[in-house]
Amino acid sequence: MASELGYTRDLLVMPFDHRGSFLEKLFGIKGRQPNPEEAKVVCSFKEIIYDGFKKALTLGVPKDKSAILVDEQFGEKCLLDAKESGIMTCMPTEKSGQDEFDFEYGREYAAHIEKFDPAFTKVLVRYNTGGDAGMNTRQTGRLQELNGYLKKQNRKFIFELLVPATEAQLKECGGEKGRYDLEKRPGLMCDTISTLQKAGVEPDVWKLEGVEKPGDARKVADAARAGGRSKVGVIVLGRGESAEKVKEWLKVGAKVPGVIGFAVGRTVFWDALVGFKEKKHDRNAAVEMVAKNYKGFVDLWMENRK
Repeated sequence: MASELGYTRDLLVMPFDHRGSFLEKLFGIKGRQPNPEEAKVVCSFKEIIYDGFKKALTLGVPKDKSAILVDEQFGEKCLLDAKESGIMTCMPTEKSGQDEFDFEYGREYAAHIEKFDPAFTKVLVRYNTGGDAGMNTRQTGRLQELNGYLKKQNRKFIFELLVPATEAQLKECGGEKGRYDLEKRPGLMCDTISTLQKAGVEPDVWKLEGVEKPGDARKVADAARAGGRSKVGVIVLGRGESAEKVKEWLKVGAKVPGVIGFAVGRTVFWDALVGFKEKKHDRNAAVEMVAKNYKGFVDLWMENRK
């Protein structure tokens, strides 16, 4: 029997499942996989983030509301330790750095999910209803397959939706990405959510880009919960934006019914890792920075939930 659709408790996620962007922007590795020695270093940097997360728990971040989102490739040690420590885990299923969604491990995706048994299985998809129709159709088919597997196995499903502007949409906004985010993206997010729901893709939690206006935030949350999906939750992603921008999004989201938390990654850990790599501070200081930044967003969220 399938479990009930949705997730209603606060969900405050530390995402560090970045792979392609992590390799390229932090280590200068582009267009190839790291060699074994490089991979060890990448794993060690992911462990800094994880240790920062655990440090934040000792500083008062509620364990029952927090979770990590990390990839198997560079975060296996983190996933296994979290599972043993009773920390909620989320795992990605998508190949990194591709415009079109496909499975990281091809036909073996289910075996990898079952190996780590995460609390949530996550997929990142770039989908714009005004975009490439063929790509949208192919992606929908793969998403229907994943959705069917997860529902059959009673596994919770997080859908990270990005709605990149088409050339025409951006042109209509004078080429300004900020105008697109403000004027067009909220409506397109609602359209995409509705389209995927009609196709039978039913996440328990939508991981969505933040919006500026409270009215738009309500419309997006309402779209996620439309048609009797009253327990489906929305969490706000950080998109690597400045701390100030993310704080604005969280303050808006915290007041909206159906928005249950956030998933903020690079804004939390990036400066800590870059500083450590450039020997501006030691590992302990990097861990402290991650813990402080994550706890800061948790505190902001909890304060604005009141």
